[in-house]
Amino acid sequence: MKRHKTKPQFVICTRNEGCEDLKLRKIYQVLPDESASKSGCIRVIDESGEDYLYPADYFVPVELPQIARKAFAKSG
Repeated sequence: MKRHKTKPQFVICTRNEGCEDLKLRKIYQVLPDESASKSGCIRVIDESGEDYLYPADYFVPVELPQIARKAFAKSG
């Protein structure tokens, strides 16, 4: 069976009430987490460098140009 590589997803933080490790207007990479999405959350790599669950409505999805996606991949 062939495994398809999924394109990284990114979001911009638009709210951060009670979340010290999120900065407004910053782009974060989303990690796949089906159980989180079922509960209205998404998993992102925050300012601590770790991945945590946050309310999905704190973010807006964005489509980054390929060069920007590559820059995220190199920094991760």
